[in-house]
Amino acid sequence: MTRLTSRLLLCSTLVAPSMVAAQDLGGTVITLEDIVVFGGLLPTDLETTGATIDVVDAEDIQRDGIAATAALADVPGVTVSGNGGLGGTATVRIRGLSGPYVGVRIDGIDVADPSAPQTSFNFGTLTTGSLDRIAVVKGTQSAVYGSDAIAGVVEIESWRPEVSGVSGKAQLEVGSFETRAANLSFGYLDDRAELAVSVGRVTSEGYPVRDTDDEDDGFEQNTLNLFAAYQVSDTIRLGVSGLWADGTAEFDRSATASSGEIDETRRGLRLFGEVQTGAWLHELSFSRFETDRFDAEGFTREFLGARDTVEYLATGDLTSTMSLALGADWTEERAELDGDDYDASNAAVFAELKATPVEALELSLTLRYDDYSDFDGQLSGRAALSYQLNDATLVRASLGTGYRAPSLYERFGPYAGSTPLDPEDSLSFDLGVEHSYGDRGSVKATLFWAEIDNLIGFGTGPNCLSSQAFGCYIQTDGTTETSGIELSGSYAITDRLRLSGAYTLTNTENNGDRVVRVPRHDFALALEADVTDRLQVGVNMTRVADALDGFGTLTPLDDYTVWDVTARYDITDAASVYGAIDNIGDESYQTVRGFNAPERTIRFGIETTF
Repeated sequence: MTRLTSRLLLCSTLVAPSMVAAQDLGGTVITLEDIVVFGGLLPTDLETTGATIDVVDAEDIQRDGIAATAALADVPGVTVSGNGGLGGTATVRIRGLSGPYVGVRIDGIDVADPSAPQTSFNFGTLTTGSLDRIAVVKGTQSAVYGSDAIAGVVEIESWRPEVSGVSGKAQLEVGSFETRAANLSFGYLDDRAELAVSVGRVTSEGYPVRDTDDEDDGFEQNTLNLFAAYQVSDTIRLGVSGLWADGTAEFDRSATASSGEIDETRRGLRLFGEVQTGAWLHELSFSRFETDRFDAEGFTREFLGARDTVEYLATGDLTSTMSLALGADWTEERAELDGDDYDASNAAVFAELKATPVEALELSLTLRYDDYSDFDGQLSGRAALSYQLNDATLVRASLGTGYRAPSLYERFGPYAGSTPLDPEDSLSFDLGVEHSYGDRGSVKATLFWAEIDNLIGFGTGPNCLSSQAFGCYIQTDGTTETSGIELSGSYAITDRLRLSGAYTLTNTENNGDRVVRVPRHDFALALEADVTDRLQVGVNMTRVADALDGFGTLTPLDDYTVWDVTARYDITDAASVYGAIDNIGDESYQTVRGFNAPERTIRFGIETTF
């Protein structure tokens, strides 16, 4: 299960990086302030922000295995469906809304694929070796991130050093399906400089994914993550982050063709500079992301996507109780499909005002206006508040408007109609309460609701060209509406025994009909025990029920319950061995009809820090 954490995103590459504070030398652990900078333009305390944010820390990421989707599936309100194992296609849904509505950033780089039919990110190829933290910001976030953030945003941070001097970690893991993984992270940290490098490799023979075939679908991938920053002077800091992933995944093209193979390369780079002028911090950044997918036997063989973004952000305190952020950005997206190329750009201005009129109350208002090259501009807003009722109880609420711009493929591809598409529009609201039991634990409940209209879909109509016999992308009638409740909590029964759990009730409908692959009930329970000072064991249960799938007439997917067990032994203060049996009951289930989820798997690993 995930735990809420609150610490400074040191040398963060997110929207509003903070200046590096002076550190103590001598290899001691650095104490970090309880400030976060995701979920808004201004830094705020994770425990008091009005936004709903859940964080998966490094320990939980590692415990859940190589696939990042396993860690994400533990987050309340998040579900995952996939038509394959490691390296396959996996869709992450936040509160019932799927990939095109979910923004994804890795070390501040937007990694959604501009060449996909709908701009989105395939989580099936995201591995965990280099990941240090995953934050899920829920609810419409277009006022902060622009398009493709109606459901929320997944912010991912790679490994960073936390002690002064040279440090790092190394990890080796082996498991079922001849899966092998290795990762090395190393870096340096002092009062002026920070460097972090992570390299990894994963290979797996896989298992038969399609339920009509018995051929294994394998995966292999190499990854590299980089972060570096240098405090040039007391007022100037420069930095760079980068990512690279190159892999090959096998897949079943159809029930009778099992020889599919796709090669994919992702490359990203972000340069940033910060200047402190009195009470104001100015940041200027440039980022580029490229993706290259090649399917030798596909209907479309090569997909090339690219995104360039230039951003300026200024943050400062107006008074002791009021802060302001102002900024602007420019983005150009490009896609090339088998030689046919498309491009579009947009410019945006944005601002956020945060006030704490009394110590117990935090208010924030965020506005953003995007001006697109080929359709009307879009205005987005978000208002959020948090109120500390007493020392133990906090109330949060947020209201946001947002939009999803039609993708390059929808606007300019072979199925683009004769009339330009308009963006989809959204309105969302959530209200939550959190109660703390001191050092023992906490409970949290959040009601959520969102509505999307002006939908983009595939169909027939007067806007389709005469050559588009099967239809084209059109604006469709009706709305998509999602609502529900998230419940989560954790409690230390004793100093050595901890219990945590989460339940989400989700009802997502499109024009009154249930949306496919969205389970109505998602329940998880975890028990962790420190058997000795060096041995930790855990038992996790996940129950998913009442999901539909299919085309036309929807039919139920089987409900399922999966049990996992984990164990970790600290050989020394710097070296550990661990093991896990996932799906110990060997439950047979599917999250996409016709495609098998993994059977019982066993994995073992060793990890060391230095």
